[in-house]
Amino acid sequence: MQTITAHKVLTTSGIKFNKTLCIEQGVIKSIRDATKQELANEREGTLIPGYVDTQVNGGGGILFNHTPTYNALKTMAHAHLQFGTTSMLPTLITDNAITMANAADAVSEAIADSHPTIEGIHFEGPFLSTAKKGVHEESFIRTPSDSELATLCRKDIGKVLLTVAPESVSLSFIKEMVAEGIVVALGHTNASFEQVSDALNAGATGFTHLYNAMSAFTSRAPGAVGAALLFDNAYSGLIVDHHHVHPKSAELAIKVKGKEKIMLVTDAMAHVGSNLDTLAFFNTEIKRSGSKLTTPDGTLAGSCLDMHGAVINTCHDLSVSLTDASAMASTTPATFMGMQQKLGSLAAGQYANVLLVDDNVNLVDIWVKGRLQ
Repeated sequence: MQTITAHKVLTTSGIKFNKTLCIEQGVIKSIRDATKQELANEREGTLIPGYVDTQVNGGGGILFNHTPTYNALKTMAHAHLQFGTTSMLPTLITDNAITMANAADAVSEAIADSHPTIEGIHFEGPFLSTAKKGVHEESFIRTPSDSELATLCRKDIGKVLLTVAPESVSLSFIKEMVAEGIVVALGHTNASFEQVSDALNAGATGFTHLYNAMSAFTSRAPGAVGAALLFDNAYSGLIVDHHHVHPKSAELAIKVKGKEKIMLVTDAMAHVGSNLDTLAFFNTEIKRSGSKLTTPDGTLAGSCLDMHGAVINTCHDLSVSLTDASAMASTTPATFMGMQQKLGSLAAGQYANVLLVDDNVNLVDIWVKGRLQ
C-alpha cells in the first residue's frame, strides 16, 4: 500500500484537509484522515486530479499527422505529462485515409501496451466544412467512405472522439457512429442552428473548440455557438490561451454552461514541450510567436498551450476557483468521454493520477497511477 498525504485534497465532495490517499496497484483504495506520523511529513499545497486532454495534435517536437507511430505517441505523451496531462487523446487533424489507418494502428499499439496516459484517439475531421476549415487541408476534406468507417469503428483503439461538421454528414451517419460507441462532437462547421440542433438530437454530445471555426452567434442566426451555449447537455471544449477566445467570451461560456459542461483543451501542436519555432504543415508552415501559433497569413494554427497553462489562465484571468478549473480540466472531459469510472477525480476506485499544486497554482508534483514522475 502506497500513501500520499497533503494539507488539502480536492475530493468529489470538495476540499478536505489533512487527508491521506491510500493507493494499491495504481488505484486509489481510500481517502482517510492522516495519522500523526503522516501529518509530520505531509505535503503543502493541494492534491487535484491529473488532467484529461481530449485534443492533443502534437508535442515534444512531434506532430501526430507527420509521424503516426507509437514511438511518436510516447514522445507526445511525455511532453504533455510534465504539464500535468495524465490522460490524453492523441488527435489526428484532417488527412488521407492511409494516415488515418496508421494513426489508428499507433493508438492500438499504445492501448495493447497499456500506455499509462493514452486513452484513445480523436479524429478531428476529415468530414468537415471547407468554409470553416481553419488550417485543415481543404483537399482532404471529404465525405465518409467504407474504409474510413472501418478505421473509426475499430474496437482496439480505446475511446474514440470524432469531430464532424453536421452539414457534411447525414444524421444517420451520426446515429451509426454513436451506436458504435464513438463520441461525436461538432466543429469546423458553418451549419445553421437548426442543422446543429438536429445533429445533437441524433446523438452528438459535444463541440470542438467552442467559438473557433464554427458559425457565430448573431441576433437572427444563433449558429453553432448559440446551440452550444443553449443546449444544456452539450459539452464544449474551450482553448483558454487568450488567443483563440477573448477572456470575457470564455467567462461567458463558463457562466452559461458551468464547470460540468465546459472542458479545457489545449489543441496543442508539436511546439509544446519543445523549443520548436517553425513547423512544416501540409502546404504551409506554422510559426510560434510568443504564446501564439499562426500560419504566414495570420490564421491561428492550433496552440502551444499546455493543460496546466490552461488551468493557470482560467484561475488567474477568468476568476475561476481551482476547484472549478480542476473539474473542467479533469472531471468534465473524463465524463464527456465516458471514462468517469476510472479517471477525472480523486476517489476510491479511480486511477491514482494526481497532481500537487501550491497556493499560487504552480505545479509541484505529478503521479501517474501512483508513480511519482
